[in-house]
Amino acid sequence: MSRVRWGVLGAGSIAGRFSGALAALPEAETLAVGSRSQDTADRFAEAHGFSRAYPSYEKLAADPDVDVFDAEGVRFGLEVHPTEIAYDFVTTKKALDAVGNRTGFGINFDPSHLAHQFLDSAAFIEEFGGRIYHFHIKDSRKRLDGRRSILGSHLDFGAAERGWDFVSPGHGDVDLEGCVRALNRIGYGGPLSIEWEDSGMDREYGAQDALAFARRTDFAPSTQAFDAAFARGE
Repeated sequence: MSRVRWGVLGAGSIAGRFSGALAALPEAETLAVGSRSQDTADRFAEAHGFSRAYPSYEKLAADPDVDVFDAEGVRFGLEVHPTEIAYDFVTTKKALDAVGNRTGFGINFDPSHLAHQFLDSAAFIEEFGGRIYHFHIKDSRKRLDGRRSILGSHLDFGAAERGWDFVSPGHGDVDLEGCVRALNRIGYGGPLSIEWEDSGMDREYGAQDALAFARRTDFAPSTQAFDAAFARGE
């Protein structure tokens, strides 16, 4: 059996869990890891059995032996998230540049992670449209009143003192209809997946409520200009 050689971008906790799962697969070889420093990459490589460690994402991307996604025809979508290497407009561009803008590396876009950064999700979709490979229908709500912090205050989700929290789709600040309209404008044809988190709502109710919202909000774009619908053919 041939083994697939893997390169991991980043040395955080999620990358560690992912690498642990790879190590359990007989057909997978944990080959290389790239981080922002050689020391961090070396420590991660030693902990997770990687034979190569790089001090930058660019050097990992340049390794010819880790083109797993390109070779297998797989497109990877990095979730734009405050704990990832890409979490806003600037860092997303830097991440794409770091891997040479190769088509195998794109974006899993979850607009709820931009809401508490006060960023425009529809504008993000239009700027990075060709690189968005997956979209999460997820919502969040800010509750800033001069006492609650936008930073989360090391509190569990659902705590009354938090300045923002995830809520069921359609019950928060994220303009998900605006996102769908932006996705339609860029010609997005990928999946819309519901990621549900709401500490204040029953899960069974929330699942049905979120699905109904997603179905109601996932509409096709118009095939013609509004006025054209009233024009008569000669």
